Amino acid sequence: MKHILISTGKACLQTNRIDMDGGNNEFDLLSCRCLRWCLNGAVACGESLSFVHCPRSFFRNFSRTPSPFIRAQLTKAYQTANVLFEALKAVDMTQSIEVDREIQEAQNKVAEEMQIYVPYNILPFDPDSANQAIMKYPEIQAAVFALRNTRGIPWPKGHKNKKDEDILDWLQAMFGFQKDNVANQREHLILLLANVHISQLQLDERALTEAMEKLFENYKKWCKFLDRKSSLWLPTIQQEVQQRKLLYMALYLLIWGEAANLRFVPGCLCYIYHHMAFELYGMLAGNVSPMTGENIKPAHGSEEEAFSRKVVTPIYEVIAKEAEKSKRGKSKHSQWRNYGDLNEYFWSVHCFRLGWPMRADADFFRLPAGQLRKKNGNILSYLISYCFPYCQFFRRPLPGFPSSKGPYVSR
Repeated sequence: MKHILISTGKACLQTNRIDMDGGNNEFDLLSCRCLRWCLNGAVACGESLSFVHCPRSFFRNFSRTPSPFIRAQLTKAYQTANVLFEALKAVDMTQSIEVDREIQEAQNKVAEEMQIYVPYNILPFDPDSANQAIMKYPEIQAAVFALRNTRGIPWPKGHKNKKDEDILDWLQAMFGFQKDNVANQREHLILLLANVHISQLQLDERALTEAMEKLFENYKKWCKFLDRKSSLWLPTIQQEVQQRKLLYMALYLLIWGEAANLRFVPGCLCYIYHHMAFELYGMLAGNVSPMTGENIKPAHGSEEEAFSRKVVTPIYEVIAKEAEKSKRGKSKHSQWRNYGDLNEYFWSVHCFRLGWPMRADADFFRLPAGQLRKKNGNILSYLISYCFPYCQFFRRPLPGFPSSKGPYVSR
């Protein structure tokens, strides 16, 4: 941490000086904010703003193990410093400026410290996380230990092993989920599991089954309604059952985490999960594709952010176009599709015409609203029109409609 805050402050002033010459108000505002964060970092460590004039005492006090509050402030300070250095790099590409050597050294140090002070919501997973009080609870440790069981999982070729990898890292490598989504859903799943087996040193199989039943309640209703077999296949070897259940749960949460507005079309989430869970089963079973003769791989690839770009984005664009057709609700309902109409499509057997990977020429992407509604029939329309008041009275959600509490609803 030596000289980093001071160098960051100098970088703020240098960037601010450049922007004042160029008249860029946005960069000027960014520099002021970054400088304020640097000063806040010093105040959080118990120092006054005089740290700029007396850095030795500041860093001598800072070398001690920081408290959780100071740790959170430092994490924000490092993030802000990283943003500032990126801004300096962008300015350097357009203008010929001379950056102090001290600032360049601080930039390298920030990159190193960012690996230690990783931002998090509730559960820290950086190298020092074992010393944090919340990570010492037995139920948290049991959930973390269960997720890190990657025995027998086929990693992709060229994968570089990292310390403390878990099944969510494997799902990210295979399906192309976003990094931050993986971090968020790791916390989500660990806390969910910890809540169902409080004070247990090992993950209880009964509690895991209970959590899985609640999580997949809507998906199983979807399969039954469309007369389809569930993709939740469990292995015959008992030692692998817990790992497979956790993989199925983690996959659903990762899909939900990046679904954006698709969350308001839960039938669509069931459709996506149905195919991806089947791919997951095929990869773990070592099945061979009859088309390629090779081991089964995800249909939409595993490159970075593949799921967001190739699965979520095309469906989201359909939703966006329908919203434009509505003209803020002024258009006739026969001229556009709302969330209920789109959800109805995925609660009909016609949704399987989309294929997997999804076909760009499928009727879902090109049919006008009136034709699509006529083609799907009116089964769910009848359900919505006549059963909605009844369901509202008893506070029971309609099948296929999202709950305000997210994918996991407590009873």
